[in-house]
Amino acid sequence: MQKTSATLLIIDDDDVVRASLAAYLEDSGFSVLQAGNGQQGLQVFDEHQPDLVICDLRMPQMGGLELIRQVSERAPQLPVIVVSGAGVMSDAVEALRLGAADYLIKPLEDLAVLEHSVRRALDRSRLVLENQRYRDKLETANRELEASLHLLQEDQTAGRQVQINMLPESPWMAGDFAFEHQIIPSLYLSGDFVDYFRVDERRIAFYLADVSGHGASSAFVTVLLKFMTTRLMFDLKRSKMREFKPSEVLSHINRGLINSKLGKHVTMVGGVIDEESGLLTYAVGGHLPLPVLHTPEHTRYLEGRGLPVGLFDEATYQDLVVELPPQFSLSLMSDGILDLLPGATLKDKEAALPEIVRAAGGSLDGLRQRFGLATLGEMPDDIALLVLSRNLQ
Repeated sequence: MQKTSATLLIIDDDDVVRASLAAYLEDSGFSVLQAGNGQQGLQVFDEHQPDLVICDLRMPQMGGLELIRQVSERAPQLPVIVVSGAGVMSDAVEALRLGAADYLIKPLEDLAVLEHSVRRALDRSRLVLENQRYRDKLETANRELEASLHLLQEDQTAGRQVQINMLPESPWMAGDFAFEHQIIPSLYLSGDFVDYFRVDERRIAFYLADVSGHGASSAFVTVLLKFMTTRLMFDLKRSKMREFKPSEVLSHINRGLINSKLGKHVTMVGGVIDEESGLLTYAVGGHLPLPVLHTPEHTRYLEGRGLPVGLFDEATYQDLVVELPPQFSLSLMSDGILDLLPGATLKDKEAALPEIVRAAGGSLDGLRQRFGLATLGEMPDDIALLVLSRNLQ
C-alpha cells in the first residue's frame, strides 16, 4: 500500500503486541517506528520527530504517564494514543488530562478501531497546526498592517499639516473686509480648499474649491491649486499686468488640471474685490451652491454658471460683476453643506439655504451654530465655508 505522509511511533514492552500493531498500521499506509520502553521511545522520538505516538502505560524504566508528560513538553500539539490493558480508572483519566488524544483498551479485537483513532487524531492535529499557522500568519499580517497604518497615519498627519500650513489666516482683515473660513474633512485629508490674499494695494482675491473625490488624491490637488494660483500671481507681478480676472484664473487652472492628467476636476468660485470701486468681479466653475449675499435688507444667491474646472479643454468662464453694499456678508460653501440642509430634493435644499444664512446673521459663527458644526459626526463629504463681510454687526 502507498505510504502516507504520517510517521507513527509505537512504544510497548510487549514485542508481540508492538509487532502486530506495527504490521497492521504499515499495511494501512503509515510509516512506523518502534521502541520497547519509554526511555528508548524518547530517544527515537527525538531522532525522528514522528507525527503521532502510540504507547502503553505499564512499561519498565519509564511509565506511559511520564512518557506522555515528556512528549507534551517537546511537542505540545503532537497526538498521543494510549493502548493499554485494563487498569485503574485514575490512570486513564490522568492520561487524558495530560493530553492523550484517545485511550484504547487491550486486547484490541479489531485493529481498524486503532486505525480510525490514529487517522482521527492526525486529522485533528493537522487542523490544530493549520489553525496555528493561520493565527501566526494573521498575527504577522496584523503587525505588518499596524506598521503600514502607522506609516499611513504619519503620512496623513504630514499631509494634513501641509494643508493647514497652506490655508490662509482666519480671521483675516484686509481694509474694511473681514475673511473667515472653516473646513471639516470627511476623512483625515480634505478635498475642499479656500484661499484669500491681496493681489495689489487695491484688490483682494479669494476662492473656494471642491475637488472631486475624497482623501489623499483629492487633497493633493488642493496643493496643486495653491501652487498654480501662487505661480499665476508671481507671473502677473513680473509682467506688471493690471488685470487679474477670475475667469482667466479659472481657465488657467482648467488647463493645468487637464495637463496634469490626474483624473481630477474641481468645482470652484473665485472673485476679486476692487476696494476703490467697491465692485466684486467673480466667476463660477460648475459650483453649487452659489454664493449667498446677505444684507440687512435681503438675502439672495449671486447669479452664475459655468463648467467644472479640469474636465473640458475648451471650457470658458464668464466674469460677473456686482456692487458690494456698505454692509454685507458673502457666504461660499462646498456642496458637502447640502447634506445638512432640510428638504428631499436639491431644489428644496437650495431654497432653504438663503433663509438659514439670514437666520445666522450672515456670520460664520452663526452658520456654525445653525448647522451644528461643532457636534457633527462622520460626514459623507468634506464641508468648507468661507465668509467675507464688511461692517457686519
